[in-house]
Amino acid sequence: MDYVFCVRSVRKGEFSDEPGATHFLAVPEDAGDTDPDHGVRKTDWVKTVRDESKSGEFEGVEDGNIVFYVHGFNNSTRIMLERHRKIRAGLEANGFQGVVVSFDWPSADSALNYLEDRTDAKKTAFRLVDEGISTFAALQRPDCRINMHILAHSMGCYVVREAFDDADDRPAVAAQSWSVSQVMLAAADVSHTSMAEGNPKSSSLYRHCVRLTNYYNPLDEVLSIANVKRIGVAPRAGRVGLPLPRPDKAVNVYCGEYFKQHKDDWDIPPLTEGHRWYFEDARFLEDVFHCIDGRLDRNEFPTRLPTTAGNLALRP
Repeated sequence: MDYVFCVRSVRKGEFSDEPGATHFLAVPEDAGDTDPDHGVRKTDWVKTVRDESKSGEFEGVEDGNIVFYVHGFNNSTRIMLERHRKIRAGLEANGFQGVVVSFDWPSADSALNYLEDRTDAKKTAFRLVDEGISTFAALQRPDCRINMHILAHSMGCYVVREAFDDADDRPAVAAQSWSVSQVMLAAADVSHTSMAEGNPKSSSLYRHCVRLTNYYNPLDEVLSIANVKRIGVAPRAGRVGLPLPRPDKAVNVYCGEYFKQHKDDWDIPPLTEGHRWYFEDARFLEDVFHCIDGRLDRNEFPTRLPTTAGNLALRP
């Protein structure tokens, strides 16, 4: 079963590209797309996800891991589900025993809707925290620790940043104790300057996570096109990396050389390959697994090498 919480409206019995009520979905393995009929009660959905997240014990306390995947713009429900399954399979291939949950926000399947998608992303971002992360944080018990993580792609990184920022502005949520362990951003479609230490746009994101890892590729042509659409706006963090100064918990992982050496390995249309390859690549998903696993220091991952620029790079 695949678990999704969806904030798209329903029209004529199908999910649309507009914001709507929250639907908690348990999608059968043989389903090629999500369907409103996959909906279950929130209490049942949360209990099932929590139970399936459990992976053993550490120092007498039951452990669990939930990875929230947040997709980018120009993603239909079918594409979202396909990538959800690739992430889950890639993590499980490395020994992951938790559960992957997708946050499906309204995103059209046409690049022409880029700006509308960005507006819808901001409208629905808050529910990632309000109905997802904080729900599971409230269920933490002394005998069961649930580690929550976020893997976001493209404009999904903007959704995450906005969600954390908005949550801190709402007293009912800000009053709760909530956090995530690892935040992993791939091809982040956010201004790189907004991710600097002390910038109010990202302060909530850094405050509520243990570590943030930014995977960036200077050869990402999709983010280059995005820069043209926003004349005068700073380059994207998924193309140029995180700026200085940045918090000690922030990690830059350069993927340019790795992409150049492996871009023929993936069956991805030209011009989008530099943006979409993450879902197709076993090395990237192995690196994500080590982030989630948490047993190795960031500098000791077998999937990484140090660079002369002071960053880390995905090992070719």
